[in-house]
Amino acid sequence: MNSAVTLAGIEKSYNRGTPGQIRVLAGVELSVNEGEVVALVAPSGAGKSTLLHIAGLLDTPDSGTVEIGGKSVGQGDRERTRIRRQEVGFVYQFHHLLAEFTAVENIALPQLANGVANRAARDRAADLLAMVGLSKRGDHRPAELSGGEQQRVAFCRALANSPRLLLADEPTGNLDPGTSDTVFDALMTLVRSSGMSAVIATHNLALATRMDRQVRLDAGMLYPAQDCCLPPAGLG
Repeated sequence: MNSAVTLAGIEKSYNRGTPGQIRVLAGVELSVNEGEVVALVAPSGAGKSTLLHIAGLLDTPDSGTVEIGGKSVGQGDRERTRIRRQEVGFVYQFHHLLAEFTAVENIALPQLANGVANRAARDRAADLLAMVGLSKRGDHRPAELSGGEQQRVAFCRALANSPRLLLADEPTGNLDPGTSDTVFDALMTLVRSSGMSAVIATHNLALATRMDRQVRLDAGMLYPAQDCCLPPAGLG
């Protein structure tokens, strides 16, 4: 089976000043197959965001390699930007929608940046909104949407360019439990229908167990969940 993303020997440290450095990632190995959804679970501060940023080419490791779609990614900024724009979608705990644009416009923007015609981009946006139950909210701006609706629009935006890989950092962490379940269902509908791969960081073990595989980041290393006890739900 082909791999959507492969991380090999990923090391990352940050300067702490005196007395030295903080080693966040210590030789991380991860391969995510095409169409596979992986839950990434770890205590707060363990380096989940750093790992996702490296996998998504927003950051570079001190050592190790990143492959997207079986091809090693170099260090050139132009190449990394091109691959990130075409192959990777991001979702965060906070939606980061542009306040002055409607839901449809927010979803159309990354497509326009990729050279898609305006009409086609808006049609794609409308189709995605329909998939998450927001057909009637396309002309609304973020301030006119609930928190759950805003996050569903953010999911649609992340998937607008049909990326190979979705990276989500606590995508339901800012929502109440009931809304969290609804929003997660919408995310999984989008991911499964597209056949894309995803790495989703979450503290919610009930959500984690609904994914294909669970891994835990602990002391800079990545383990299968069964080899390292998962933290209690809500920890961190």
